[in-house]
Amino acid sequence: MTISDRFAAYIGELTKVVGHADRAGPLRDYCSGLLATEGRRSVEPMAAVTAPAQVSAQHQKLLHFVANSTWSDEEMLAKVGELVTPAIERHGAIEAWIIDDTSFPKKGRHSVGVHHQYCGQLGKQANCQVAVTLSIANHHGSLPIGAAHARAFLSDLSQFHRQ
Repeated sequence: MTISDRFAAYIGELTKVVGHADRAGPLRDYCSGLLATEGRRSVEPMAAVTAPAQVSAQHQKLLHFVANSTWSDEEMLAKVGELVTPAIERHGAIEAWIIDDTSFPKKGRHSVGVHHQYCGQLGKQANCQVAVTLSIANHHGSLPIGAAHARAFLSDLSQFHRQ
């Protein structure tokens, strides 16, 4: 089976989670964009990579796909885990659980969860958002299996925020 066939089969399985068959194309394009886009992975550069002759229309399609994501994140992560974990385990048992925080520097304070805190990406305190992920790993690969919901970190930020 070629890598293209394997990718198509993988997207076919993920399409079962996103629901309607009309979301299969945008899901394929979105995942292709994540894999092929260099640098910042926002929908505009992804549109340029996945549909170079129709960037504006593709940009709108990808924005619509992302903004109207009515599927369950938990179900999507479960499906990815179901599909990817056996491939990782073919090369050995899961050896580690990795808890990691990832920070996203932000210029202003208008995005949800932006707070002046340590930003690992910058190596200093700055305005940023922070996500905490849980991954499983062995020497062959790793797979994120969970992410802390932003609500858990945002519920008490009002006591720290000073206008």
